Amino acid sequence: MYDVKVYSLKAEGSRQITEHFRVYEFACTDGSDPVFISQPLAELLENIRVHFGAAVHIHSGYRTVSFNASLPGSSKKSQHCNGLAADLHVDGHTHQEVYNYACQLLGDHGGVGLYSWGVHIDVRADKSRWKG
Repeated sequence: MYDVKVYSLKAEGSRQITEHFRVYEFACTDGSDPVFISQPLAELLENIRVHFGAAVHIHSGYRTVSFNASLPGSSKKSQHCNGLAADLHVDGHTHQEVYNYACQLLGDHGGVGLYSWGVHIDVRADKSRWKG
């Protein structure tokens, strides 16, 4: 579950990590160079992309601890800081559809949150579901 790899945004930003995703899509928006990405998370998002046959837009992937702390309402234990989470939306599909499919894929583990702006998905070991 926690197979996390560290990439350099500067040196490997355009590197393909699945058929449809590249390292830069998971990078922290503060411009920091290391990008932590869980391979199971990337594969889960790839599965979602293929299932819906539409672009998956990652709003937030990896976050540095300092950037995460600057976000109002963010958890001090955010899965984003470990490279285990992504906030996203899928072109042409409701957030509820994406939420439902992610819950189906993750089964008895992982976190899935439904929000007005999209869906939070993470690959934590335990199961957590919520609507924000």
